[in-house]
Amino acid sequence: MNRKQVIVGSLSKLNPYYLAKNNAVMFTVEIGFLLVLATGLALPAIPKEFASQTSIFYYEVAVILIITVWFATFSEALSEAEAKARVDSLRSLEREVSARKLVGEGKKEVIVASTSLKPGDEVLCYVGEIIPRDGLICEGKAFVDESMMTGESNPVFKDKDDHVIGGTRIASDKLRIEITAEVGRSFLDQMVSLIESATRPKTKNEIALTILLAGLSLIFIMVVGSLLFFAYFLGYIADIAMLIALLVALMPTTIGGLLSAIGVAGITRIGRDNIVAKSGKGIEAAGDCDILILDKTGTITEGSRSANEFVPLQKYTERDVGQAAFAASIHDTTHEGKSIVHLAEEKRFIPPLIEKILTARKIDFSAETRFSGLEFMPNKRIALDTELQEEATTIHKFEDGNGEEQINTNGNASRVSNMLIELEQRNEEVKILKGSVDAMLKFLTNVNEAELKWKAQEISKNGETPLLIAINSEGIGLVALKDNLKENIRQKLDDVHATGITTVMLTGDNQLTAQVIAKEANVDQVMAEAKPTDKLVRVEEEQSKGHVIGMVGDGTNDAPALAKADIGLAMNSGTAAAKEAANMVDLDSDPSKILKVVKLGKQLLMTRGAITTFSIANDVAKYFAILPAMFVTSNPKLAVLNIMQLHSPATAILATLIFNAIMIPALIPLSLRGVSFRPEPPEKTFIRNMLIYGLGGLALPFVGIKAIDVLLTYFMR
Repeated sequence: MNRKQVIVGSLSKLNPYYLAKNNAVMFTVEIGFLLVLATGLALPAIPKEFASQTSIFYYEVAVILIITVWFATFSEALSEAEAKARVDSLRSLEREVSARKLVGEGKKEVIVASTSLKPGDEVLCYVGEIIPRDGLICEGKAFVDESMMTGESNPVFKDKDDHVIGGTRIASDKLRIEITAEVGRSFLDQMVSLIESATRPKTKNEIALTILLAGLSLIFIMVVGSLLFFAYFLGYIADIAMLIALLVALMPTTIGGLLSAIGVAGITRIGRDNIVAKSGKGIEAAGDCDILILDKTGTITEGSRSANEFVPLQKYTERDVGQAAFAASIHDTTHEGKSIVHLAEEKRFIPPLIEKILTARKIDFSAETRFSGLEFMPNKRIALDTELQEEATTIHKFEDGNGEEQINTNGNASRVSNMLIELEQRNEEVKILKGSVDAMLKFLTNVNEAELKWKAQEISKNGETPLLIAINSEGIGLVALKDNLKENIRQKLDDVHATGITTVMLTGDNQLTAQVIAKEANVDQVMAEAKPTDKLVRVEEEQSKGHVIGMVGDGTNDAPALAKADIGLAMNSGTAAAKEAANMVDLDSDPSKILKVVKLGKQLLMTRGAITTFSIANDVAKYFAILPAMFVTSNPKLAVLNIMQLHSPATAILATLIFNAIMIPALIPLSLRGVSFRPEPPEKTFIRNMLIYGLGGLALPFVGIKAIDVLLTYFMR
């Protein structure tokens, strides 16, 4: 953080035009400074009834007033500098580095500048070296240190086909990486662009509080102005500096000076968790959130379902299911697909016709069909390239015997093997599919539906997801997929519930599986077998009842719901439409961070409320300091109100203004850090904060003003 920029920025904000536009309270204090300064300069020409002190006193008051304003602008400049430091730290990672580019058929290493790399280029990165640009791992396994990007201290394990981020460092081994991002379009560039394009218009609560403070300032100006004429009418001395001191003491200058800093700090704090808030709207809404709509996958569970068991149907065996599942998943690069292949290889359930399966046409999963797999013509000959030949050789190593056909316990080839060979002999098209039970039942003609549903239900009772495997129109069996709960997710949701928030889990799983997972995670409500469009319907339904909704999304089909929700958190790995619709973007693409957003939102509202309470409670003691000091010379009987036994009117005024000023920098750390958040009912939080910041704000000025008065008396002797 550049201290010089903070100081220069804070001084530039002393501009009366800026203060009039952005901070009515501090603008009023600055006008008071000008009036008191003018009084000191023109003292001989002013009647004693309005200027009863020495010129030194007026200069002292003027200095304290302008310092009060500067403390307020300093707090704002400091919070803005913290936000800018985030961008600067990211930009520091964009430095040019040397890269080991692989060129020619022999893959010769050539050292080039990272800025010269283009998508499609391949580079080698060794342990300790910085990855020059975003890319895809072609070869190798390694741990990658992403702490400079994500803040996570533990290195992340990366394998073939995983994405890596430019600017991160190889912590072990080496990687061959294919560059995927152009210059200026890397993940890092996206982060900087998102942060820089984020704006901070005042939120509704900020605007309401600003209007309240401006209204109070106007009322107090009228009160003090009236007091001037009443004092003159009664023959009392109405010193201008003392009247302005009373005005400053009456106004909630502490919250007035820290309001902007609190808002900026809220966005900065959320930025530390790698979440970009496009404006303060979403963070503020998070403080009022009472319903969270959460996707099961990735938010409540790890989002990486793994194959746990092969469950056969009818006349088939576990081997049959494993072979068919292997074939249906061989082109699936998701964690789920890889886990099915791994389990089949582990059990040595390798189907025949591997070469044909490897060259088969892939059937991609879609939200409409809800199945994937492959299809091929058995007798169609396609030559394998070098990479596929290597893959086929690797797969054959997992076959029983020495590459011979797998044999079951009866000594016969498995039914799936026989089926595939027969289809080849008849030259019939083969479709091997895996997908949700209800979606695939619509086109399967050869399956015992009662048995299938019973076995799927048994899998669901264990909190696992059944995946149906089929060849052409015949059901073969089920794969049980287990998705583990995220670490500490139940504790996090318990904390959310403690604040009065209702959680809703949305999942495409069947009702039984969803209920089991919801019970494990302690989710309040479940929307099972849900389609993407159901999110928007649920958001609108809950909002029509007056609820404040938070939700997460990453796809184009999530965009309408993200735009409609009060708190819309999009994943950085998601589509452009989702990121545009949401009011926040998580750069780490971790859906469970919505829970952090809610916590930070509530913390922001608590901080603003706590400092406002403290600021208003402060005023009570200031009345007892200033009112007797103003009129005790004209009416000695008012000395009875001097309950703090302050030394003199001059020290009373100075002590009060000094205390008022130093409260702003004293509370800057609290405004930047935020009031500590506890997962508890709002009523309990309110009572605790009233005791701490209400009674504390009431008592502290009596002690502080008295202590400053004693010090002033000592040094002014």
